[in-house]
Amino acid sequence: MDGKAKAEKIYYSIRNTIDAVWIEAFVDFARSNIVICDVFCYLITAPAKDYRMRPAHPALYRCLPFALFMAFIGLDELLRLFSNQGLIPLGATTLYYLYPVKVLVTGALLYRYRREYGEIKLSDLANFPITIAVCATGLLVFFFWIHMDWTLGLAAKPRGFNPALLPGGWVRVAMTLFRIGGAVLVVPLMEELFWRSFLIRYIISEDFLKVPMGAFSRASFLLTVALFGFEHNYILAGMMAGIFYNLVLYRTRSMACCILAHAVTNLALALYVLSMGKWQFW
Repeated sequence: MDGKAKAEKIYYSIRNTIDAVWIEAFVDFARSNIVICDVFCYLITAPAKDYRMRPAHPALYRCLPFALFMAFIGLDELLRLFSNQGLIPLGATTLYYLYPVKVLVTGALLYRYRREYGEIKLSDLANFPITIAVCATGLLVFFFWIHMDWTLGLAAKPRGFNPALLPGGWVRVAMTLFRIGGAVLVVPLMEELFWRSFLIRYIISEDFLKVPMGAFSRASFLLTVALFGFEHNYILAGMMAGIFYNLVLYRTRSMACCILAHAVTNLALALYVLSMGKWQFW
């Protein structure tokens, strides 16, 4: 191989590497924000007799916390992209500190709208056999999840949250507790309100509050499973979880049961990550 051929080979190798980095970053950023566009397009076009009353549409209470959470993820990905390109200096754990802000802001919004979530009935959990079955479903999702850590295409496995990289003492403890609390308390509530209270019913009818909890249609099932998968780094694992959580909804017709199953999955995953050091799942 002559010098010119070697130079061309090196050039194309570098170029392909750079392209792969940009594509991976773009896919991560797009995946974090694609649903936000759907949410706000809906809010803009939602039927309302009076435009000034449109922000009070019931969809807002179920979409806004989710959209805000995803916007924080998009911001994280954007800052990470700028850092990788040398545009801004970021330490290995700088973006870790964005997570407590994300959890607190989203949690505050959910608390602010708490009276709007009439579909969440804690009394649904009084049926002990059903509640045990729901918890078992959450654990089953966890089991499948840790064995489905497959990424697609050029996407690399996520680095996740590694508390060992943080300063010791109260900082590490506080950040770890925020991570567990966000995963177990905020994320299940925020996601289930969007996916299985709003979207799965809105696909059936724009007047989604009149659609009974657990109503089935093929389109709503398939679309929510697919989109729920693309929301996560592990797309196939996300689709698997979406199938099981939808089945919980169809079987129990209870938003409280869906939230519980999701919370059990995330709690089991948090304990597994901390005990085994599998940070990529965080």
